[in-house]
Amino acid sequence: MSATTAKVPAREPAGKKQDGGRKLTYPVVLLIVAGVLLALSALRALTGAGDLTSSGQYSGALAAAVPIGLAGLGGLWSERAGVINIGLEGMMILGTFGAGWAGWQYGPWWAVVAGVVGGLLGGLVHAVATVTFGVDHIISGVAVNILALGFAQYLAKLLFGAEGSGAAQAGGNDKQSPPMESLGTFNIPGLSGWLGSIENHNWFFVSDIAGILRGLVTDVSWLTLLAVGLFFATFYVLWRSAFGLRLRSCGESPVAAESLGVNVYRYKYAAVLVSGGLAGLGGAFLAVVSSHFYQDGQTGGRGYIGLATMIFGNWRPGGVAMGAGLFGFTDSLQLRGGGETVHGLLLLLAALLVALMVWGLRSGRLRQALTAGGIAVLLTAWYFFTDTVPTEVVDATPYVATLLVLSLAAQRLRVPKAIGRPYRKGQGK
Repeated sequence: MSATTAKVPAREPAGKKQDGGRKLTYPVVLLIVAGVLLALSALRALTGAGDLTSSGQYSGALAAAVPIGLAGLGGLWSERAGVINIGLEGMMILGTFGAGWAGWQYGPWWAVVAGVVGGLLGGLVHAVATVTFGVDHIISGVAVNILALGFAQYLAKLLFGAEGSGAAQAGGNDKQSPPMESLGTFNIPGLSGWLGSIENHNWFFVSDIAGILRGLVTDVSWLTLLAVGLFFATFYVLWRSAFGLRLRSCGESPVAAESLGVNVYRYKYAAVLVSGGLAGLGGAFLAVVSSHFYQDGQTGGRGYIGLATMIFGNWRPGGVAMGAGLFGFTDSLQLRGGGETVHGLLLLLAALLVALMVWGLRSGRLRQALTAGGIAVLLTAWYFFTDTVPTEVVDATPYVATLLVLSLAAQRLRVPKAIGRPYRKGQGK
């Protein structure tokens, strides 16, 4: 058996996963999506929580999902090449600062470029430490996060808050940059208004679908369109090109890749630099689209949540997109003060736990079934004996969702085999 056959994962046969499990086909995925939409529609009708399917909720969810998804996509590039990247948060911080510095002087598109460059610099530091000098990947990532935060705070005081400087006169201070021009948004002509009229009728399921779709086609940023394109480009490059096969082989077995003539160092550097650039673009989105300026603490842990989406998505672009959508939905709830909506979701979570209890009883997992059933009873009681949930619970929703998703996703993960392992050139000889 050749090294390529033994070490580099081959394309999975139709209907099968590499680990022997069943692969989700497109009809199954569509059925799952339809089931989720039907459940949300029924929940909205039952609880009266209109934001569950409102266009405003999903427009906000889309905007919140983009920076998280770009960070997760960046982590995917790096870790597919075998380099753990928990420095995504720091690279996003550098992206926000770079965008804030360039945006008020040269405009929003130059802010995007500067944000990507900032992330690339963070990726370069991580690549030099891990690939060239063999520093532990976790230690290097933590160092990048700490250094990026300190670097951004110091330069913000120097460049934006200096007394008498042009930035200070334009509205900057020690904590934020002066505001920049808006990048602009677009609507799909005719579609947004038509969907809005259907949404306003409050028809069961039909109006819910219209509200969700309207949120995805109304006031969409051009950077959102770019981010969607990057997801498709990532899938094509990593899974449909020779470059992507070589890059992924570095994360599965760098020794086998080297024996076939692959320059492992070069591919690892390329992957980590792309990772940093994508995270920096996510940071630039926060500065350019979400607030129109750089602000201290602007990332709010989205780099870490992006890392969670990558794990939830099993190191696949489609999975990362789904995870980003889920976390974007919960983040939008937080921003819109969705106490009533989170209160309605308690009932949905209780129903899911009942389903988990039934599955646990059928499979003989009595302890798991009893735990799920007990929590379902508590959530049901919480719903029926209260009218809303406290603001603190709404604020914690994105982070609670992160923990829940990771705990469930841990059962089906397929991690790149050589991820995090030290590699030195020529070690396979």
